[in-house]
Amino acid sequence: MNLTRRAAISVALVATFAAATAGCNSSDSSTDAGGGGTDASPPIAVDLPRADSDFWNSYAKYIPQYAQESGINLMTPTNSQNDIAKLVANAQALTAQGAKAIVMAPQDTGAIATTLTTLESKKIPVVSVDTRPDKGKVFMVVRADNRAYGQKACEFLGEKLGGQGKVIEFQGSLSSVNGRDRSEAFAECMKTKFPGITIFEEPTEWEGAKASAALQTRLAQHPDIKGVYMQAGGVFLAPTLQLLRSKNLLVPPDDPKHIFIVSNDGIPQEYEAIRKGEIDATVSQPADLYAKYALFYAKAAVEGKTFTPGPTDHDSTIIDVGNGVLEDQLPAPLVTKDNVDDSALWGNQIGK
Repeated sequence: MNLTRRAAISVALVATFAAATAGCNSSDSSTDAGGGGTDASPPIAVDLPRADSDFWNSYAKYIPQYAQESGINLMTPTNSQNDIAKLVANAQALTAQGAKAIVMAPQDTGAIATTLTTLESKKIPVVSVDTRPDKGKVFMVVRADNRAYGQKACEFLGEKLGGQGKVIEFQGSLSSVNGRDRSEAFAECMKTKFPGITIFEEPTEWEGAKASAALQTRLAQHPDIKGVYMQAGGVFLAPTLQLLRSKNLLVPPDDPKHIFIVSNDGIPQEYEAIRKGEIDATVSQPADLYAKYALFYAKAAVEGKTFTPGPTDHDSTIIDVGNGVLEDQLPAPLVTKDNVDDSALWGNQIGK
């Protein structure tokens, strides 16, 4: 969708939002979905961004756990299914139901600005998880350094390929700050450190089918591809492994036909693939900490607390990203065969 059309749609949707919520007293109702708070606790809402990603499904499992631990009155979560129109509609519904703060993870970081402005006018603080809106006011961004993801992937593949060869990159949506950060950092690192490596950049909109189709085409054109950078293992891992298996290219790292793969997410399925030698590394996005601290900041916002840039008490750093927006950058380690069994990794804890 081009920017003009998306902006027009976003404006129209937010106009509907404003009309529908005008005059609605957010204290009229409170929905407790078993979050552990009392009916008197300010209701806090969470919109899940999608259900087709193992990473985000893991994040969703942590939400009620940390709400319970924090005594938060958690409203029944909504799911915007990677659709900006649904996110706007969900925000409208949550506002009408009495949400005092909203946690969201907008996948289109450009089209959410006017919705954030509307919520700000209603004094409903927003915590943005994993993604940072291009414009608009949020109380806190809970995120990891996504440029570091691209940098780590570049350095890993560059070293494995000895600075020579061909790599295909499954770019996330470039309308998302995460897709842009990972792609730009990966490209800059490759150009600077490994100029002998050819990169085939494939935009995917975070869709596994598009990644698989791109890999199929590129392998037909360039059967000597030796590296893959998947910007989201939660949606790209299964179709990538399936395609490589069908071509007898899913072989151990010591096999000359092995294609080195580095991913982003840190889901259990990636860890199992690393143990099997099917992929070689991933960057562990902290799904558990995303849930924990998103709810922490949402509750803090409702309570009138404020924060300043600097180190936190949970091994992260809050930075000012401009225009008064603060971002808590949580740690995201590189996981390889050397540390894949580390019990501290959330991907080794979930479900246990």
